[in-house]
Amino acid sequence: MGASTEEPSFLVSARDRQREMIEAYYADLATAGGAKRPVAYMLVGGNLTEIVRSFGYEVVFPEIVALNCAIKHVSLPNILQAEAQGYGLDVCGYVKNDLGLQQLGGQTPFGRIPPPDLLVCSFSGCYVYVKWWEALAEKFGCPLFLLDVPYLRDERPPTEDLGYIVAQLNEFIAFLEKASDRRFDPASLRRTLAHSRAAEEGWVRYLASGARRPSPIEAYFEAVFHMFPINVLRGTEEAARFYATLNAEVDERVRSGAYPVPEEKVRLVVEGVPPYPNYRTFWDFFRKWGAVSVAATYPKVGGLFDRGFLHDPARPLESIAEYALGAYVNQSWPLRRKLIEEYVREFAADAVLIHGIKSCRSFTAGQGDLRDRLIHDLGIPTLYIESDHEDPRYFAPAQIKNRMDAFFESLDRRRGGAAEPLRGAP
Repeated sequence: MGASTEEPSFLVSARDRQREMIEAYYADLATAGGAKRPVAYMLVGGNLTEIVRSFGYEVVFPEIVALNCAIKHVSLPNILQAEAQGYGLDVCGYVKNDLGLQQLGGQTPFGRIPPPDLLVCSFSGCYVYVKWWEALAEKFGCPLFLLDVPYLRDERPPTEDLGYIVAQLNEFIAFLEKASDRRFDPASLRRTLAHSRAAEEGWVRYLASGARRPSPIEAYFEAVFHMFPINVLRGTEEAARFYATLNAEVDERVRSGAYPVPEEKVRLVVEGVPPYPNYRTFWDFFRKWGAVSVAATYPKVGGLFDRGFLHDPARPLESIAEYALGAYVNQSWPLRRKLIEEYVREFAADAVLIHGIKSCRSFTAGQGDLRDRLIHDLGIPTLYIESDHEDPRYFAPAQIKNRMDAFFESLDRRRGGAAEPLRGAP
């Protein structure tokens, strides 16, 4: 994954456990598809995983397939294939990876991705995704269900918005009964939601540990490794067990002093999607200065569970509706700014780093204004840099490194330090 292949020691045990889960997931997908084990494609933000799983569907998230392709350095051929079909340079990298991959047969380094039998589009924050799912529906000729989710404008979801979504969820259940030729089982949905709730509570506990000083977790780079179960396997016992194990390991880190960097010098809140094709290189730019992400917004794209948007088996459809409304990119920018400001205070951060994505307007629109507010109104040191989450052509390592070095050096000088990177750092 970039400049270094060595994994930090504090990641190894948890990653080994998770790697087994990922390998099993993709191996299982290899035999999925068709009437006996149909496949549903869904989006991460505000998704309807629990309902779909209760009807026996296997679930594929093309966004996650895309990020896995980028980390494995195979996203560019897929992107070029999509561009050869006429998709422009400024189209979302996730979209181009998926459409190019489908055109090339769906084969990835981690297994073949089966075509969809059902497409479920939760319109949470990004209209581009609607057009993406329409393109897939045209290509594969399979049913498409669109869940229309209004933007969240207040901190708590308005009653009329919740009712609007619950009505659509009932339509979706009827839609699935017809598509799958199966009756809806409320008890099955409640069991699935109970597994989701357990995983979500474990995930929240893990993320909250970044408030410790020093932080026993890396809430951006490490958390991305650990997002797979909460996003892909949510609703399963495996996901709930994983976070119980992960939190036990975090407790052990605190006891043994095995922190993400040998000396925590800078505590950061990070906003934005990682540059997956250069993931390791980007991380090294942080580690060099002893910079640790103590809170980040990107690990919340699958759900703002730390702000109370948890699934509830006692209120199945209502809690699913609240979760869909509360997706991070479905929140208005005033709410997103407020959340980031709260993270700075709650996690005692020294600064904010914003990583803008060239091909993702829904995530990056407003980030320039956010930077200005943090710097000029609140006096919080903030750095904005830009590349892309999928396309390696937009990552300029020398330029990004120079800007980050200058930023971390200025932070160190403000504190009266020597402005030197850690010894032995990359």
